[in-house]
Amino acid sequence: MKKIGIFLSARPSGGGMFQYSQTVLNALAKLPPAEFPVVVAAYTDRIWEQYMPSDRVLHLSLGTRTGFNVLASLRTMLRFPLKVWWKCVGRYSSLVKQVIAQGCDLWIFPRQDVWSSQFPVPALVTIHDLMHRYESHFPEVGSHGRAWYRDCYIRAACDVAKGILVDSRLGKAHVHESYCTSLEKIHVLPYVPGSCFSDSAGGNGGMCTSPRLPEKFIFYPAQFWEHKNHKRLIEAVALVKHRYPDIKLMLAGSKENGYLQILEQVKRLGLWDSVHFLGYVPDDDIPGIYDRARALIFPTFFGPTNIPPLEALARGCPVAASNIYAMPDQLGDAALYFDPNSVEQIADCTSRLWSNDDLCARLSDKGKLRSKEWNLEQFQLALHAIIRHLTNDAPLAVPETESLLNQDMSVSTLAGTNS
Repeated sequence: MKKIGIFLSARPSGGGMFQYSQTVLNALAKLPPAEFPVVVAAYTDRIWEQYMPSDRVLHLSLGTRTGFNVLASLRTMLRFPLKVWWKCVGRYSSLVKQVIAQGCDLWIFPRQDVWSSQFPVPALVTIHDLMHRYESHFPEVGSHGRAWYRDCYIRAACDVAKGILVDSRLGKAHVHESYCTSLEKIHVLPYVPGSCFSDSAGGNGGMCTSPRLPEKFIFYPAQFWEHKNHKRLIEAVALVKHRYPDIKLMLAGSKENGYLQILEQVKRLGLWDSVHFLGYVPDDDIPGIYDRARALIFPTFFGPTNIPPLEALARGCPVAASNIYAMPDQLGDAALYFDPNSVEQIADCTSRLWSNDDLCARLSDKGKLRSKEWNLEQFQLALHAIIRHLTNDAPLAVPETESLLNQDMSVSTLAGTNS
């Protein structure tokens, strides 16, 4: 019998990282009790107490630990030897002592951050993307030493982790090529939308009644980072408006980062009646917005894959997305694609979705079918199989639906999945 821990450091404002952490936490709560009688959830923010899936999960509140986080960041940047660091913090840090004292056979770190290599424990670490290497010209990942810092803590995680989780075969190739990590150590576990996006979901799924939503609108939920490409999307809406004056775009995301620049752009282009800002929208309200939206437009420059398009597919919301990295592999023929650098292509997809009812109906049907090909239950079974493999040192036995994704391939084959 094995004991599993999960280290939760994401916050709700973290968007996809928080949602993914929830999905992994819920999957751990479904581990067979006969094999895994205890699951420990350690968290740095007490807000996680609202999201614990069952009484079976033991809570371990660690507090914010700002001082330790600063020291861990300094250790990472100075590349202080990990074995010496572990010896020191194991002796003097109450936080590290708490984690070690749980005696877990495996700790899972679902958020890509500095925490994942700070503890002398067997770890399964998620690496969501390496865009600081592949898209380093974006300031949010490449400026002021950010790329170097990210490289330091991700490299450390790759060196010491027992296993690495990635979202796609291309993600596996990126990690292997960037850090020479053994392919056998890297496990492909594609994203799935959270349980609130399923047809049987309770809560507010499908019941969003916000008076701010018009009867017909295009939706884009994203923080206002430059790589999210709001600028070209707004320019595309300006083009579409010449032909369809009633076009409406609803933007969800905290009013920070590049928000003021996008707000100024909307004013400058005279799009006040066409582009609306919802601000931060709670996760429970998002399914209902997808249900009412005409379509999701997703013009990001980052990959390999992304979670919001999967959420839209699950709710039957038509999708148009960037033709980058592994996005076409993720969405298949259930989406339209465009070059995110091309305002004209974004505008063309937006116009087609705004005006063509038959196209939207076809994409809606294809999206629902696509979302059933890889669902939450399959995600949970695949994660359970990876955990068994890492805790029993046994051959990896994965569900048949996932076996092709985890087969060993040459790097050239893996890299070939980038469209």
